[in-house]
Amino acid sequence: MNTRPLKKIITLLFFCFLMDVFLIGSTSTFIYAQDLKTLIDSRSADLEDRVIEWRRHIHQNPELSNREYKTAEYISKHLTDLGLEVQTGVAHTGVVAILEGATPGPVVALRADMDALPVTERTPIPFKSTAIGEYQGNQVGVMHACGHDTHVAILMGVAQILTELKNELNGTVKFIFQPAEEGAPTGEEGGAELMVKEGVLKNPDVDAIFGLHISDATPVGMITYKEGGIMASSNTFQITVNGKQAHGSAPWSGIDPIVTSAQIINNLQTIISRNMELTNEAAVVTVGQIHGGVRSNIIPEEVFMEGTIRALDNDMRDAIFERIKTIAIKTAEANGGTAEVTISHGYPITYNDPELTRKMVPTLQKTAGENMVVIMPAITGAEDFSFFQQEIPGLYFFLGGLPEGGTPAGHHTPDFYIDESGLELGVRSLSHLVIDYFASLGN
Repeated sequence: MNTRPLKKIITLLFFCFLMDVFLIGSTSTFIYAQDLKTLIDSRSADLEDRVIEWRRHIHQNPELSNREYKTAEYISKHLTDLGLEVQTGVAHTGVVAILEGATPGPVVALRADMDALPVTERTPIPFKSTAIGEYQGNQVGVMHACGHDTHVAILMGVAQILTELKNELNGTVKFIFQPAEEGAPTGEEGGAELMVKEGVLKNPDVDAIFGLHISDATPVGMITYKEGGIMASSNTFQITVNGKQAHGSAPWSGIDPIVTSAQIINNLQTIISRNMELTNEAAVVTVGQIHGGVRSNIIPEEVFMEGTIRALDNDMRDAIFERIKTIAIKTAEANGGTAEVTISHGYPITYNDPELTRKMVPTLQKTAGENMVVIMPAITGAEDFSFFQQEIPGLYFFLGGLPEGGTPAGHHTPDFYIDESGLELGVRSLSHLVIDYFASLGN
């Protein structure tokens, strides 16, 4: 008996059965994903008032870098109440929580910075800060003048939503609440760099990290981003110019370090205008302070100056370092004096991994609306989120906080103000990024 036709029919039926199962499975997965996203949107809206409440509490109780003790307690209590595995005291005052999903998968980190600034608030809001702290030995007003209070509240909201969806997650989420983004106090370590050193991206090993920053110059509802370098590296330089002290009436009898310093400052400005290929990336060299002399008729022996270097390209940054040294030393020598140059360790370039950015921008567009996600020019401010991005792929973007018709006061100013209606988009954005990142690696 010839059974070949029967075998062909059985094989065909089995293939059709498999295709039917595959199609049903794919459709249900699609519906499931859509339902999950709808649920995130709904829960974000439900939590908006609580997120604002958290933000206002943190705003009224600001703490300076490496001194965020009460802020850390407030955060850790919330995370512990959610049932998460919580670690405190990371990089002095940092808080880290781990959420394991229903099934193993990639590990995503979300980061919020916690510290405030030595700024006395003068906004008219009812929950303004009246806190006082110590900064460099002085009593100062303390204010969340850069929006870190909003970042913390947003991430607390994301932690709650994703914890509620724990059984639907195909991976692990690590929530990082970071101290000292504004820089550790003199003589101390801190911030993202210390967190990395202490292993915050390990156990479990993080595959990608997302972070955001509120912007008082970007309208509420809008998200801005840039692939590659989005924020500059930041380094500090110090120059000590040594001359020979003399009477002010007889400058020929000495070597004037003040005149020499003036020439050095002018010559430093030629680094950017004459030595850097500015069609590549932007860069800045600024002298921020200079000290020398005690009275009008004494040419001093020494002048000290300090400034900042900003760059969006590592090769340009290194070239600037060398030019500063050469200009300072040779200018001093030309005047008969000497110069000592020190360039301190700073923040790297905040660099958005191109592949990760291209993969996740559609998520931001679906969340905020395609027309509300805009490519921005790079800025020469710096961010220590860059230390995380040196280790793993990361995406950092800006979230609108400017009210309609408002005028931005500027970050780090006493009048800094954020429209709280922009926080809910931050909660949705980070939540969707996690879900879609898991899905992109699961397909």
